[in-house]
Amino acid sequence: MFRRIYLGGTFDCLHTGHLNLFKAARTKAWEVVVGVNTDAFASRYKRRPIVPFEDRIAVLSHCRLVDHVFVNIGDEDSRRAIIGSEADCIGHGDDWTGPALMKQMGFDEVWLRVHNISMVYLPYTKGISSTDILRRAKEIVI
Repeated sequence: MFRRIYLGGTFDCLHTGHLNLFKAARTKAWEVVVGVNTDAFASRYKRRPIVPFEDRIAVLSHCRLVDHVFVNIGDEDSRRAIIGSEADCIGHGDDWTGPALMKQMGFDEVWLRVHNISMVYLPYTKGISSTDILRRAKEIVI
């Protein structure tokens, strides 16, 4: 069992897939810490979030599955946020794994070893995503 697991993301339109991720993370570590991407970073990475940054922080802060919430201060380079979180493990959904994910987060296997941080992949919940929620919302808007 790890002491603290770091989950990074935008967490726009919080949904059951996010909650399942938090629950799975809890089975791996005593504490779940969430690094939230800024609106500017999310806009560069994927799309502008629907839910503003401050609101996403507030919602996650009230989620009983999450112990600590903070800003992913490094944007594309998550290393500062991960080190600042004092996590000994990084978790991510198993829909995206390996070197491509690590590169997008700004680290590699060597960095993980140097900092004694493990990487674990957690079950991804199929059939639900913020992108899917937005697509469905567009379909019902007249």
